[in-house]
Amino acid sequence: MTNDAASQTSPRIALVADFAASELFERTFREGMELVEETADYLDGEGRREAKLLSRAGALAYAAQSMKLTTRLMRIASWLLVQRAVREGDMSPDAACDARYRLEERTPEAEPGSLELPIALVEYCVRAERLHDRIAHLDRRMYLEAPEADTPNPVLAQLGRLEAAFRS
Repeated sequence: MTNDAASQTSPRIALVADFAASELFERTFREGMELVEETADYLDGEGRREAKLLSRAGALAYAAQSMKLTTRLMRIASWLLVQRAVREGDMSPDAACDARYRLEERTPEAEPGSLELPIALVEYCVRAERLHDRIAHLDRRMYLEAPEADTPNPVLAQLGRLEAAFRS
């Protein structure tokens, strides 16, 4: 669906199509995929070595935090890949509006799992949380807050009634 066709059907669909074609999407996609790759490299390399040096409680906290981080990044990547599918024409903007593609709100954690966690892991968690929050904001704006259909302009409606009355 072209942007022109999308704008004729629904403002929400037009907004989704416009975002997918934007520079903002391109930058966000690149940032998200780079973070996924960097985090995977860390967890498979340096992070694994750091985890072996932790106490039993620290290692458990590390495992729990790395699972949360991985899950968050996979949700981010999934959302970004849906937007890329819209951009490349593999998915219609209308299909991308389906609730199953929404990004869930992040539940802020009260405190870190352990003071022993390696600083690099904590930094990856913070970066992922910030990116998640930005994407969740975009998701809300595009899919939940955007109007389903054009709201009628009361001035134009009144002018239409006046015009119809003069034709009668």
